[in-house]
Amino acid sequence: MTTERREPATDADERTMLEGWLDYHRQTLAWKCEGLSDAQLRTAAVEPSSLSLMGLVRHLAECERGWFRKVLVDDDAGPLYYTDEDPDGEFHLTDADTWDEAYATWQAEIGIARANAARFGLDDLSAGRSRRSGERFNLRWIYTHMIEEYARHNGHADLLRERVDGSTGD
Repeated sequence: MTTERREPATDADERTMLEGWLDYHRQTLAWKCEGLSDAQLRTAAVEPSSLSLMGLVRHLAECERGWFRKVLVDDDAGPLYYTDEDPDGEFHLTDADTWDEAYATWQAEIGIARANAARFGLDDLSAGRSRRSGERFNLRWIYTHMIEEYARHNGHADLLRERVDGSTGD
């Protein structure tokens, strides 16, 4: 599989631009993981951190699920990888955890996120609320936050990929 990254058009309308940049960052994370074995994708950054490329993909699946399901449409589908006892469970990988499962789950959550977002205008407030603050968010805020979330973690992915096999790139 070869991941193709596309920046949004420079003259796109706001929604197309936001969706385009979010997709670009989703594609960047997939690209950073491309061509690696499960063992390489489970390789942690540096002791004592458990941060890995597969862990980042699982984390972003949780973020997609949290923002576009729980907050946006008030669908509490429950967590994928974490528990109350292990709130960072998406980063705690075992040899049984596979890229195929993590990638399929992440892509499924992205598909649901796109379908849910399509039902809202940029200024429409979410049906659900933040579990921390109780606030509701408009779709524009959620898109902007998710772009920030991916961009930050793609920086981590750059360093992780370089640690695993020396590959660098934007």
